[in-house]
Amino acid sequence: MSPLMKAVSKAGNEAIQKKENPISLPPEDFFRYGDRVKNHFASLVNAPYASHCAIIPSVSYGMATVAKNLKAGKGDEILVVGEQFPSNVYPWKSLEKERGVIVRTVAAPATLINRGALWNQNLLESITHRTKLVAIGHVHWADGTMFDLEAIRHRTREVGAALVIDGTQSVGALPFDIQVFEPDALIVAAYKWLMGPYSIGVAYYGDYFHEGSPLENSWMARKGSEDFSQLVHYQEEYMEGAKRFEVGESANFILTAMLTRALEQLIEWTPAAIQQYCKEICESAQNTLICQGYWIEKPEYRGEHLFGIRLPNFKNLDEIKKQLNQEKIHVSFRGDVIRVSPHVYNTKEDLDKLVNVLLNPQS
Repeated sequence: MSPLMKAVSKAGNEAIQKKENPISLPPEDFFRYGDRVKNHFASLVNAPYASHCAIIPSVSYGMATVAKNLKAGKGDEILVVGEQFPSNVYPWKSLEKERGVIVRTVAAPATLINRGALWNQNLLESITHRTKLVAIGHVHWADGTMFDLEAIRHRTREVGAALVIDGTQSVGALPFDIQVFEPDALIVAAYKWLMGPYSIGVAYYGDYFHEGSPLENSWMARKGSEDFSQLVHYQEEYMEGAKRFEVGESANFILTAMLTRALEQLIEWTPAAIQQYCKEICESAQNTLICQGYWIEKPEYRGEHLFGIRLPNFKNLDEIKKQLNQEKIHVSFRGDVIRVSPHVYNTKEDLDKLVNVLLNPQS
């Protein structure tokens, strides 16, 4: 999880205080709070319309909406990549049982030589006319391997498959352009690179889903719901766009206020500038490690905000873990990979400390 910026915590505290006196929340706030989040998110990812975005509580919720509306049946294939985050795997495994679809996994290459390029090529070659969905991240959550979404989108168009992206590991820190990548859905939890609170996120749903069925029947998704005096006159029609796919109680005055402030800050910083900053503080450390026999993916196949380090055979991972803990250096361990996730709150000195432990774990 990302830390909360002080401004985001302040926004949350102010929202809590408003709830202490609920007459300070007029009916229009039930829609205004969520609309602000969606407007900012649409700006961040260059979505053509904010109305194509929806407030969700989690990636699993957003992906469940995709699964419910996916046009796929017995013998059709869904592609994922090896060791993908579970929230972008379990929905498709459920479809195997329910509809008889086949989930195919494109594993990472066994070799570390040109690994990112080979993985991308293997993924492209696995997309066939049996493929109905490619469900991946922009970068792999374990080691930061980046997938060529433009090439994948082009190939899925050729075979008539949908493309759904879990952007949780990238959106906010790595530029993402809806109008360039053209995903059918983009699902993002807020607690990571969106710098927001837990239990809220945003999803973008393209034309593929716009007449789809929601997971819930929230009153807020129906036309005319802004007029509270008319709620007893039940409506069959939904609001336009992706509003139908929102979680119930999507107004969530506290979390939406916090996420709004976080998105405002990210838009001011820009993901491109975050990438550049991370590159500046990490590049020297990365080069040092590579020269000493450590493996890090080539820059063209990873993001600057998330990268994996693999140890030389002569290094002991358990010893390194112990030393990192003693030095209060916080990284993640995913299999045989040390995952490093720098951001604007890090400095070059932080990376130098990490390198010192990796090269001299007994010091």
